[in-house]
Amino acid sequence: MTRGRLKLWALGVASAATGAVLALTALPLAGQAPRQAAPATRTALPRTAAGKPDFNGLWQALNTANWDIEAHTARPALAMRPGPVVPVPAKEVLAFGAVGAVPSGVGVVEGGEIPYLPEARKKKDENQANWLQRDPEIKCYLPGVPRATYMPFPFQIVQSQSAFFIAYEYAGAVRNVYLNDPGPPQTDSWMGQSVGRWDGDTFVIESNGFNDSTWFDRSGNHHSEAMKVTERWTMTDKDHILYEATIDDPKTFSRPWKMSMPLYRHVNANARLGQFKCVPFVEELMYGHLRKTPLP
Repeated sequence: MTRGRLKLWALGVASAATGAVLALTALPLAGQAPRQAAPATRTALPRTAAGKPDFNGLWQALNTANWDIEAHTARPALAMRPGPVVPVPAKEVLAFGAVGAVPSGVGVVEGGEIPYLPEARKKKDENQANWLQRDPEIKCYLPGVPRATYMPFPFQIVQSQSAFFIAYEYAGAVRNVYLNDPGPPQTDSWMGQSVGRWDGDTFVIESNGFNDSTWFDRSGNHHSEAMKVTERWTMTDKDHILYEATIDDPKTFSRPWKMSMPLYRHVNANARLGQFKCVPFVEELMYGHLRKTPLP
């Protein structure tokens, strides 16, 4: 081997040895936890010109909270009736079969259980037993807050330095989040009045002025007109939001309680908000009995 080739061969061996040492030092030692990825830097999030996280986009919750915000097992239906051996689905939903069944869910309530006052707990149980007649979703009433966030429909956030607006696909519901407090609500309403502010990189929305007609889910979980909701929207990366809602209603609950869940951005190229303006869909249900000759 010539002197030049010998020199190149030696350099190659040294380079390979150095690479092996670097690779070994990158591996954790026995009993040592693997290195964690460095936390996302402040500039990793999409940001507005004002430097705040940019929530603009189409978002959706992927859970079963609209069925029941508490943990629950799968069951044949929400509305049941006595059967010859065990309860069976009510006749109004029997023909739906598996489509009318309730999927299981781990729940979104912190601590696992809603802290109802005794009388409010009784009303919840009555609501659940009479779900077909009482759930405002069935009649296409506005969903209220926070239920609008985790219904099985997307919603769109439109954000600028001077505005924060949420449009929901279900029932055409909307929320104009005031960035300057306009004072007490003039009247109670289904969606209430919302006022937003920044707490660092978290957008906080405080809402009140609700009526007592909305539910939290299809399982009869309810509130009074005294309810106040504090939502915290924290973008964890460009496609995910940690959503938290604290419920304070001393007429219904023994203490404030919180629910939380991730929200996911629609990333498909043609993502857009559809329309589910369902009022015409329930006219027969609500007014069909008023026909001169009602349908059988």
